[in-house]
Amino acid sequence: MTAVAPRFPFPRYPRGWFQVAYSDEIAPGQVVPLKYFGKDLVAFRDESGKLSVLDAFCPHLGAHLGHGGKVVGEGIVCPFHAWKFDATGKCVEVPYAKKIPPKSDVPCWPVTEVNGLVMVWHDIDKAAPSWTIPEVPESNQEEWTPYWRQRWQLRTHNQEMAENVVDTAHFKFVHGMKIKPEPHIVESNSPHLRMVTKTIVETPSGDVGGELAVDCLGFGFSTSRFTGLVRTTVVASVTPIDDEMVDVRFSFAVHKEHGADIARGIGKAFTKEIARQLEEDKPIWENKIYLPRPLLCDGDGPIAVFRKWCRTFYPDWYVEQAQREFDASRAAGAGVSQ
Repeated sequence: MTAVAPRFPFPRYPRGWFQVAYSDEIAPGQVVPLKYFGKDLVAFRDESGKLSVLDAFCPHLGAHLGHGGKVVGEGIVCPFHAWKFDATGKCVEVPYAKKIPPKSDVPCWPVTEVNGLVMVWHDIDKAAPSWTIPEVPESNQEEWTPYWRQRWQLRTHNQEMAENVVDTAHFKFVHGMKIKPEPHIVESNSPHLRMVTKTIVETPSGDVGGELAVDCLGFGFSTSRFTGLVRTTVVASVTPIDDEMVDVRFSFAVHKEHGADIARGIGKAFTKEIARQLEEDKPIWENKIYLPRPLLCDGDGPIAVFRKWCRTFYPDWYVEQAQREFDASRAAGAGVSQ
């Protein structure tokens, strides 16, 4: 039987903040099952409005808190035997027992709500969050449109999707752009990476120049701000679901400087174009392999600088282990995991 090599020589789940929902998808008193980072999770908002994300399974007999669990006061009650856990995952009540068993707490995930997004912190070493997600003014100001939301599930990795932005040559051959963008990395101080690119938009009245500024905070959150024809902001999140799939959410906001109707029209056209490009990238992402030592040439864009920044989101010991396993599998002639 032929051994199967991993597609990627780095950990599947990097360090950082990742979106698991929109805030308005979880109302007070609501319980929502989730699956991310290869784990079953449960999100609930207590009656006071506080949001929590816990591991999903009750430590008693393994019931999934997200399927039939109920919010009572400031906690969640298991559907099986009514064990109650507070917002931190601590077991606070076993209604038929005189004593709560030891080790009965459920792991709780660091969570924040910002820009209308529910974000959780993932770290393979269980370290506390080492940075925060900033507020995006465009997400809640009257002069900007409410989010247009689009979502995909793709068979790829966060790092592969993020690398797309600095891979300048593919914009012509995959997306048909006549003018190849030239991104300039102006900051790559982990966790922040900032790229600025001059842009040209073709219109019936002629070409309109502008600029694209991309700010990444790890692999899970980024903003792309377009100026020129009309100011447009895209809040993007990519969250690992399991060893194969990622959950991709794009949230678009357009400035109403030329009127609400024009903003809506441009917003729809812009989201349609972004969706077209992503669908063109999809079959490549889902079927390619990652080459740790690619044959780069001039004109490829700042891929090497980008990959150096990427390493900061994985523990050194895990990167080295993953690379050894990857190299050993390839040396043994293993097939690539499909």
